[in-house]
Amino acid sequence: MTVVVRAGRIQSISRASVRVPAGAKVIDLGGRWLLPGLIDAHVHLRDLDSAWAALRSGVTTARSLGVPRFADIDIRQRHRAGASDLPDVVAAGYHVRRRLAQEFFLDAPQLSRMAGGIHGPEDVRQAVRVIAGRGADVVKVMATERAGLLETDPLRRVLNDEELAAAVAEARRANLPVAAHAHSDEGARAAVLAGARTIEHGTLLSGGTLALMRKRGICLVPTVTFWRDMMDPGGEYDDPKLAARAEELLPRVRETAALAWKMGVRVAAGSDMRYDASSARVLADEIAELVGAGLPPMEAVKAATSAAAGCLGIGGRTGAIRPGLEADMIVVERDPLKDVRALRNAVMVINDGHIVINGLVQPAK
Repeated sequence: MTVVVRAGRIQSISRASVRVPAGAKVIDLGGRWLLPGLIDAHVHLRDLDSAWAALRSGVTTARSLGVPRFADIDIRQRHRAGASDLPDVVAAGYHVRRRLAQEFFLDAPQLSRMAGGIHGPEDVRQAVRVIAGRGADVVKVMATERAGLLETDPLRRVLNDEELAAAVAEARRANLPVAAHAHSDEGARAAVLAGARTIEHGTLLSGGTLALMRKRGICLVPTVTFWRDMMDPGGEYDDPKLAARAEELLPRVRETAALAWKMGVRVAAGSDMRYDASSARVLADEIAELVGAGLPPMEAVKAATSAAAGCLGIGGRTGAIRPGLEADMIVVERDPLKDVRALRNAVMVINDGHIVINGLVQPAK
């Protein structure tokens, strides 16, 4: 196959020989494998170094779901201003929870009365307005507590039904989708009924809730890698009690991911990593986890490319190798459908048509 890229976009794809445009750079991949750039549907990019690390791993688009000081929006703006050494970002800014991050009130001092906690639908609406007003692409809400803290219970509700509904309604006024963090079936179902676009984690989803998600076209981002990371010594979650929690719930989230795919729910791959010194894993590990959970390799690859793009509402610009789309692509040495671990080592990363990583033995000519 010959892929022609011009002005940052894929111009054509052909099996036949093509006339090379004058002045074009020609790269012979020599039997290697070309794929769309990976889309990490759940990350936390806090600075430029973490964004660069994500891109270096093959992630050309990342949906960042909760960081201080709207850092993800800044990364997005730098990328769209021409910084090809940064991935494109679908940014959420802060996530809406019972107690907003302290930094939120530096960015929104007019809401300082809420520093003691969000109470009721109107507080939720005001928080969403601030986030939307700063240029977020998505609103993240907490339907249940986090799993990675000793003092939290991942099955305990955070925002109630009325507050979730208020968040979705306010986000819709700004034409923004909602991503709902939910580990329990109760919390996830409440978010689905409220109108969330994606369920993040969904650790204990029931068949009934998955059926409702399929009917409404809601995607699941299971973040299996997060639980793996919690079990590893060292890193962000280095605690035996958290490791025990992960050991208990890892099999459950694998079952949920497999059942979701079998039932026709769209699954998107998300690593839930920061891509910093505390992150030993990358999106390629999540793709491998999805295969281990029971998804066919091609479906797991789609979960990090075309299916993820559809879930994030960006399929019109990226997620596939197709004429007219952004030239976001990666090259690997081996067939990832035979060994998905090949995705762990991208020898070339092309971002908006720019070669940002080139580890090919044969140089470009």
